[in-house]
Amino acid sequence: MPRLIVIDAIGALAVLIVWYFCFARYNRRKGIRVLNWVQTACAQRGKVTKVCWAGSSQLLAELRFPPHIFEHARVVVHLLPRSSPVNWAISRWRKQKETLAFEADLYAAPRFHLEVHNHRWSGHSQKFSPDREWTISRPGPIVLTSRAKWDHELSPVINSLMASRERNFVMVRFSPHSPHFAATLELDSLPEQASDAGWLETLRELATGPSTSRQ
Repeated sequence: MPRLIVIDAIGALAVLIVWYFCFARYNRRKGIRVLNWVQTACAQRGKVTKVCWAGSSQLLAELRFPPHIFEHARVVVHLLPRSSPVNWAISRWRKQKETLAFEADLYAAPRFHLEVHNHRWSGHSQKFSPDREWTISRPGPIVLTSRAKWDHELSPVINSLMASRERNFVMVRFSPHSPHFAATLELDSLPEQASDAGWLETLRELATGPSTSRQ
């Protein structure tokens, strides 16, 4: 009986080892694909200079841009912890998403803290009748804020967010402390092919809000 327990334990350990190396390799290959997408999206104006892994589910990469674009820029790729069966199951149960976060300092630091989360809701009636005349309404974005007083310098920032060509960002943050600017999006929202400069230009449009508010 003890011998069977030892054999089962060795077998379970072997399965866990194979699981870890297979899914750690899967995450690394996926992380490299995301970095290649970022490099293409920067359209040769940004270059990946340093890459390091924090565990098997978080990839950090430093980017270098010409002056007056972004300073001390980096991307942080958060992947599901597939190499650990328990952590992977918990992340799936919590419906966690894989994300790509861009962080950088701006040439002129913002004078305020602002964190914007992008939520989308949709609903429908359970009793839908195709014969009934329906009035369809397409409302614009609605801003829910926790600020009791709306400073005038925040208006250009919000207008820039609303006018952005890319609205898949789940979070955008401005801070007077480093990093001054951060934008996060889900990996599932990334197109298969990165358009030249499209992603970078969107980030620059969002980041121009604080500089506009200074004028």
